[in-house]
Amino acid sequence: MKGGDILTWQLYQGDALKIIKDLVSESIHCCVTSPPYWGLRDYGVEGQLGLEPTPEEYVSKVVEVFREVKRVLRKDGTLWLNLGDSYAKEGLSGMGDPTIGERNLGGMEPIKKKIPQGLKPKDLVGIPWRVAFALQSDGWYLRSDIIWSKPNPMPESVIDRPSKSHEYIFLLSKSNRYYYDYKSIKEPVTESSIKRLAQTTLADQRGSSRVPCKTNGNMKAVGGIEYRNKRTVWNIPTSRFSEAHFATFPTELVKPCILAGCPVGGTALDPYAGSGTTLFVAEQLERNSVGIELKPEYCSLINRRMAGIETNLFQMQ
Repeated sequence: MKGGDILTWQLYQGDALKIIKDLVSESIHCCVTSPPYWGLRDYGVEGQLGLEPTPEEYVSKVVEVFREVKRVLRKDGTLWLNLGDSYAKEGLSGMGDPTIGERNLGGMEPIKKKIPQGLKPKDLVGIPWRVAFALQSDGWYLRSDIIWSKPNPMPESVIDRPSKSHEYIFLLSKSNRYYYDYKSIKEPVTESSIKRLAQTTLADQRGSSRVPCKTNGNMKAVGGIEYRNKRTVWNIPTSRFSEAHFATFPTELVKPCILAGCPVGGTALDPYAGSGTTLFVAEQLERNSVGIELKPEYCSLINRRMAGIETNLFQMQ
């Protein structure tokens, strides 16, 4: 734990569900996290999430954990949940091509998989949406699906489907009204829009009459707009942390979640802290944070990373 007059970060080593149950109700502003994906990697720790024999059991455990997350969130709190998918197959899980050095980072091992009942070999399991709908049924408001588009995805040796280059981030809220600072994550409009809006004849243009059911005149462009509301496709490269951890959150992926979901001086939670990116970014953005991590080696990694907190936020890309 690090303390200060303004900011604190706390790291707990252990099972996420057990530790969250000891946290104070309505004490967290937002949760930004990426749980271990189902059926992909064995982190070598007893009690880890992701080794359940069926998707249904995995989803049930995730719902149980995030039911406690909802309890510790303030009434205006949000959850930003990153999840990847996997395919039904018999044999060892796919963890990347060992020739490019991905397989054994962090001491992880492949998982011996079986085809779950109800799925066929080569079926996309659909874990992200299974989890999202289960959380919705459990009382969460499912507010947005965000596509994390990866310009540098891991290569795949497949020729009967497109190569995977995206993951999902789901924005969920505890209540129908919640804290969301849209201004903090606005994005610049495109160059073509800037040029179009800079036309001196803009006010005199007739506008488009092709908008269905519009009764108050033609659709016209509005000038003076430099920024737009952030959209649901985020183009962010995957990143490597200098120490051994396979699935490192890019800081640029976490940054808009914390900016929009947690006010300055508020507290962000990551129950699956991994390499500690949520804690790291929260500190940089003047937010408090609470992290939970099951694997002791990763807790040591996080402590070392946080000890060098003066490192610039963008150097961890």
